[in-house]
Amino acid sequence: MRLLLVEDDAMLGRAILAGLKKEGYSVDWMSAGQSALQCLEEEKYDIVVLDLGLPDMDGTDVLKSMRRSGSTTPVIILTARDSIADRVGGLDLGADDYLAKPFDSDELMARIRALLRRRTGRAEKTIQYRDITLHPDSMRVTYQSDDVILPRREFLLLQELLSNTGRVLTRDQLESAVYEMGQDVASNAIEVHVHHLRKKFYNDLIRTIRGVGYLVEKA
Repeated sequence: MRLLLVEDDAMLGRAILAGLKKEGYSVDWMSAGQSALQCLEEEKYDIVVLDLGLPDMDGTDVLKSMRRSGSTTPVIILTARDSIADRVGGLDLGADDYLAKPFDSDELMARIRALLRRRTGRAEKTIQYRDITLHPDSMRVTYQSDDVILPRREFLLLQELLSNTGRVLTRDQLESAVYEMGQDVASNAIEVHVHHLRKKFYNDLIRTIRGVGYLVEKA
C-alpha cells in the first residue's frame, strides 16, 4: 500500500513517517500543497494523510483540488483545528476522516487500516490466495499453514500482486508500490524480488509477461 503524507512540521512528519514505514506502508512525504498536488497527478496512492496548515496553501484547497479533479483517494485530515465547525467543514469538502492534533500514533494507524478495508471492500484483514494467506496489518504470511518470513519489500510486492490477480502489472507499477518516490531502484530490483518469492512459494505463482510485466493468475 502506498500513502502520501502531507505535513510541514519536520519533527511530526518524521515521527509519522517512521510509524507508517514500521506498519509496512510505502510512503512519499511532502511538506507543501503544490508538491503534494503534483505527486497526486503523477502517482497513484491508496490514502492521503493531509495537514491543513501548509506553508504555501491551505490543506482544504489541496482537498478541493483533488475532488474537483475526480480523485476518490481516501483522505485523512490531521490538524490542530479541532472545532466542530472545522470537522464538519473538512468532511463536507470530501475528507474521509478527521483527526485532531495532538493524536496518538496507534489511533492514526487504526484509522488508516479501517479506511483501507472500506476502500477494498474487505471487512476481514486477510488476503487469501490458494494456500497463501497474507495479513496486511501484521505483515504476516503463511503458506500451507506454515509461516513464511518476508522482507518488507517482498511483502509489499506480494500484496500488490495478490490484490490484483488476473491483471498484468508493469515493473513501473510494482516499483511504485514497493519503493518511495525518489528512491534509487536497481534496474533488476523487481526481478530479484519476484525470484525470491517464487523460491519461497512456488515457481508458477508469478508469471512473467515478456515485455510487459508480471501476473498472478486468478485463483
